[in-house]
Amino acid sequence: MSTTQPTSASPNPPANARLASHPHGAPSSAAGKHPAPPCTLVIFGAGGDLTKRLLMPALYNLAVDGLLDDGMKIIGVNHGEHETGQWREGLHDALQKFAADKASTFHAGKLDDHAWNWVAQRLHYMAGEFEDDDTYQRLAQQLGGDAQGNVVFYLAVGARFFKPIVERLGKAGLLKQDANGGGPFRRVVIEKPFGADLASARDLNQHILSFADESQIYRIDHFLGKDTVQSILAIRFANAMFEPIWRREYIDSVQITASEVIGVEGRGRFYEQTGAFRDMVPNHLFQLLCMVAMEPPNSFDAEAVRNKKAEVFDAIKPLTPGDVVFGQYGTGPAGVAYRDEPDVAKDSQTPTYAAARVHVDNWRWAGVPFYLRTGKRLAARHTEISVQLRRVPFRLFRDTPVDALTPNVLTLRIDPTHGTSFDFNVKTPGPVMQIGAVQSSFDYDDFFTEQANIGYETLLYDCMLGDQTLFQRADSIETAWAAVDGVLHPGDGAAVRVQAYAAGSEGPAEAEALLAQDGRAWRALTPGEPKKS
Repeated sequence: MSTTQPTSASPNPPANARLASHPHGAPSSAAGKHPAPPCTLVIFGAGGDLTKRLLMPALYNLAVDGLLDDGMKIIGVNHGEHETGQWREGLHDALQKFAADKASTFHAGKLDDHAWNWVAQRLHYMAGEFEDDDTYQRLAQQLGGDAQGNVVFYLAVGARFFKPIVERLGKAGLLKQDANGGGPFRRVVIEKPFGADLASARDLNQHILSFADESQIYRIDHFLGKDTVQSILAIRFANAMFEPIWRREYIDSVQITASEVIGVEGRGRFYEQTGAFRDMVPNHLFQLLCMVAMEPPNSFDAEAVRNKKAEVFDAIKPLTPGDVVFGQYGTGPAGVAYRDEPDVAKDSQTPTYAAARVHVDNWRWAGVPFYLRTGKRLAARHTEISVQLRRVPFRLFRDTPVDALTPNVLTLRIDPTHGTSFDFNVKTPGPVMQIGAVQSSFDYDDFFTEQANIGYETLLYDCMLGDQTLFQRADSIETAWAAVDGVLHPGDGAAVRVQAYAAGSEGPAEAEALLAQDGRAWRALTPGEPKKS
């Protein structure tokens, strides 16, 4: 996580101010940042959806901001005989469509010819099978002495290829670097899912770390590339009004929500093997939990931050089947049932919804439940964190018309809107002591110039800089899977049943019952007043 950004709260320069060419032809860099060192980015899975929808748009945005060195080179490796020109043309068409559909993630909402041409000149395609040794021999020849020997290998492939690609890179000598870090770097970026449970995660870690050092492995979680996620640390540690109350004495509970209105969107075959719980809880939602629960690091040094996050993972009490609820959407106002989606079994028991009650058993958070939920085909799209403070004593209001006090809640909105809000109580106008619930809110767009962001820009930039702050470490990956292993592999008769919910609803009723056991309720997904709890 780069800390070279401007400290001023003033808006950043407009995008077109950053498109002026520098003497070597690359766009000028964004204020306060310097281009990453020259390197070659090798993308395994160059013809895949991830490359088209996320990596190339992010690289394009980095080029617009002038954060890529003029010595940058991009080699795409994929099965299938294609020419470099065909690959470039396909990526260009995909970017144009993406820019038209998602203007907020692109500068000016359209492709800039200068920036695209700069990227296109650096694109090279190489046909090759991921499990063929010849692919890596030819890749070694292509790399040669380019980009001062700095190389980032990005595994934009299915999880089954992680082990064979890293193994062949290692055996081909492509991961060799100076043990003291003084020479050219060689780094590997691995997408999720990093394992499907504790045993498979351990096996994957053991295998890749037999060919590369932990310092070379960048396990990526795109949630951590979002500015609003990174800002959680700033909100907590840069404001004296929050940190003193950020503990069990003042906080009643925390809710973390990542809800979607879309279904599986043609990815039934993948989703059948994964499901909502594996796909979201031990990675994305646990990462958000760590940002909320971690102790203050003594700096933004990568290991200082990752050590504090590791402490949170270590303190999570192992979940049991009684701590979770699984759901699967059926036919409802928002569409057809999951079992009617393409490539989904008609008797599928794959969860498209998961809710969990998590306890962090340490001095700061003992007794404070963290409620996590995620799901598809829900009533609204929200990614947010709601921190509910403890109720104040009611006795003062016993002789007034007030019959209840709405709890104070700080909500950090991550997606699709970016900002914070705080629910609190005030006296309503008039001669009688009557309490009214109000909300104060802040939206990023009201204070800062919108930045084009796919969610991968910061992560790619940090990887090229060698900053592992926002990437997951082997021990934390395994500890996270260990916390949920009792749910994935329960004892006899303890398997979590998959409950039905209507597409477009707020989820299964059993999820409401999970919180009702504790005398609490979920915040409403749909617009309106939050549920009282």
